[in-house]
Amino acid sequence: MSILRYTIPNSFTALSLLLGFASIVTTQLGDLEMAAWLIVWCGLLDVLDGVSARLLKATSSFGAEFDSMADLVAFGVAPAVLVLNAGMQIGGVEYESGPFWVLLLAVGVFVLAGAMRLARFNLMSEEITDGWFAGVPITAAGGGLTSSLILVLIHHGDVAEVLPLNLYFPVLMFVLALLMVSRIRFPKATRRDNNFINVFQVIAISGIYYCGITRTYPEYLLGMGLFLMIAGIIAGRITRQA
Repeated sequence: MSILRYTIPNSFTALSLLLGFASIVTTQLGDLEMAAWLIVWCGLLDVLDGVSARLLKATSSFGAEFDSMADLVAFGVAPAVLVLNAGMQIGGVEYESGPFWVLLLAVGVFVLAGAMRLARFNLMSEEITDGWFAGVPITAAGGGLTSSLILVLIHHGDVAEVLPLNLYFPVLMFVLALLMVSRIRFPKATRRDNNFINVFQVIAISGIYYCGITRTYPEYLLGMGLFLMIAGIIAGRITRQA
């Protein structure tokens, strides 16, 4: 029974890692939309991983390290490869051109920052227990924003055509990398004293699961990702001053 208790959350982690790898392969095969949805599904599994570990009281050092490895693939490497290929397929970035090397550098910095962010989190996990992260988590940066952004651009090709994506993509990846390695207080998705916040979290997560499972309304995913990112940074700033 004890083995089964730890197997359940670790199985969610393993599946997330495999889907992250599948996203990389799918991106290289040219299906950016499917690759982006695979990253979204990794995010859904990441939530189930954490919830099941807490409910079953099956947290462990192995689980924490395994989860970090899976997160690096699913929300670090996979989004980086996706954005690089989206820059060439959607943004018009030509291979071996100046913008290509800038974008390649940007996604490389993003992966490096994500790895550093995960390593720091593992070292500080026992110290931070007040419901806040130090820095924006890689799940929010790589899973919440990049995949949904690519989906929206695919679904709205007319918008993508008029945007200078060869400039926006590198800037986005550099900014997300900076936010991950920063010391910004960012709220965890956990139970709060304010019932309004708790209800909002349930509604928001339910909507994300619906969109992910049905593969619809990427606009909701992007809008919610941007809102949670901005609201989380502002909340962290306000509580730090308080």
